[in-house]
Amino acid sequence: MSEQQLLIIDDDATFARVLARALSSRGFEVITASNADEARALTRRHQPRYCVLDLKLGEENGLRLIPELQALVPEIRVLLLTGYASIATAVEAIKRGAHDYLAKPVDADAVVRALLDGDTSAGDEDLVDAPEAPLALRRLEWEHIQRVLTECDGNISETARRLGMHRRTLQRKLSKHPVRERPEQED
Repeated sequence: MSEQQLLIIDDDATFARVLARALSSRGFEVITASNADEARALTRRHQPRYCVLDLKLGEENGLRLIPELQALVPEIRVLLLTGYASIATAVEAIKRGAHDYLAKPVDADAVVRALLDGDTSAGDEDLVDAPEAPLALRRLEWEHIQRVLTECDGNISETARRLGMHRRTLQRKLSKHPVRERPEQED
């Protein structure tokens, strides 16, 4: 693979450094930014073809940065990473122009596949397989909370009001990791 410029935008310096090293060894020319302002400046200067963007950049939201990056470099392929995966956030990321969405922790091979795949399968992206079994109630609750939180631009108080729950209860639910789907165990 020829050297391709890739911008990593993540406020976790250790994660960004490790991912940058791994992607460099896979043929990318990597530049890193730790916040939105630095990302905009580096995008203007280097015009990267690829971008790995963290959803949470300190107090900033990576979703808001996607359209700005695409305005600067229309052909940029953005991969959104997050530690708090939800269907609502994934849908919002795709609506805003991200090419793919992965939940952390993620390995470099998955990042490369997500960045490079899709160019040839543009017609298949609209097809979504229905889940084999319905989601667990706790997972559905998590997804709904994330969707409402996204609609409220991350405002905890407004989200709690819309959900009809106390703000502290919502904060407690958000501080937990996403509910994982567990396969049913047979006895």
